[in-house]
Amino acid sequence: MLVNKPIRILQIIGNVSHGGVEMVIFNYYRHINTDEIQFDFVIDEDSQDSIPQDITERGARVYPIPSYKHIFSYIHNIRKIVSERNYNIVHSNMNTMSVFSLFAAALGGAKVRICHSHSTAHKGEGFKNTLKYILRPFSKLFATDYFACSEVAGRWLFGDKTFEKKQVTVIANAVDTEAFGFSEKVRDKVRANLNIERNFVIGHIGRFMYQKNHSFLIDIFNEVKKQKENSVLVLVGDGELRQETENKVAGLNLKDSVLFLGKRDDVSELLQAFDCFVLPSFYEGLPLVAVEAQYARLPIILSNNITQEVKINTAIQYIDLEESPEIWANEILNSNTYKNEFTDYYKFDINQQVKILEKKYLKLEERYSVLEKI
Repeated sequence: MLVNKPIRILQIIGNVSHGGVEMVIFNYYRHINTDEIQFDFVIDEDSQDSIPQDITERGARVYPIPSYKHIFSYIHNIRKIVSERNYNIVHSNMNTMSVFSLFAAALGGAKVRICHSHSTAHKGEGFKNTLKYILRPFSKLFATDYFACSEVAGRWLFGDKTFEKKQVTVIANAVDTEAFGFSEKVRDKVRANLNIERNFVIGHIGRFMYQKNHSFLIDIFNEVKKQKENSVLVLVGDGELRQETENKVAGLNLKDSVLFLGKRDDVSELLQAFDCFVLPSFYEGLPLVAVEAQYARLPIILSNNITQEVKINTAIQYIDLEESPEIWANEILNSNTYKNEFTDYYKFDINQQVKILEKKYLKLEERYSVLEKI
């Protein structure tokens, strides 16, 4: 059979909110060879954000549909898209929810159905966490292939045996390393724009949600402020817990020292304005922003719930979330002593990693072609 070029792969990403998962997918698409491989996207019709213009300009089709909360309509629409557009490869980035999207893809006739694990779970999420654990055993039910952003994410969703049998393909959360290269000029410009030229600046980038643990981050900063008066905390992102976080900041009389910047498109520049980056997450698959912060050559403090797989630079310190805010604060204030050297510079380099993904997709397409002949 002659293979039509380019191969069109249907990426199911759900809600578009400038989160890490979407950024990873968009990063790959910006660097992939579109003469051979094209991405199309299924997104929630009520997404907080839209697909970036440069993505659609590269030829991507976008299908807004009702979210999985409207499960029957969700399944119907995905099945219809797959069937009518003849997608052979469907790549679902919905973690445990992929059971529904890949069921629909199977109904639509897709022969290759990828379930991609981008995260894990934490007991403090209540019903959301319960739902994840209920659906987890079914995650492989309609999938033909398993992807994960890290070993920990792969083992969590697909199981240790599946991972150890090398049935899970780990796709790195890669970035354009050149975009995050340090520039004194950029640093000075951003700090001047934010009026923080003379401050010790702690940075955090992440959606305001339980996972990111903003409440504890504010407690940490409160302790930093007691020891270093000119300290400033810069929070980038938005989300359902933003107002709650703002209220806590006000209650601790920190309003003049905490900047809420909302969603931003200039993360690569903002990172260079920080003196230390802090991510006290309850859980992560493999945080893209921690990768970006390393390429920006920042000292970084992470919770020990975050996989060591993200570490490619010696300027990272992991701290247990059971430790007190004072312990975290002391480590932040001493972070300028960290030795900053890369141990594996190219591990998350998009220009290297996109070649691996291209080969994987082409092999999957070749496998589909063989199946069609049988």
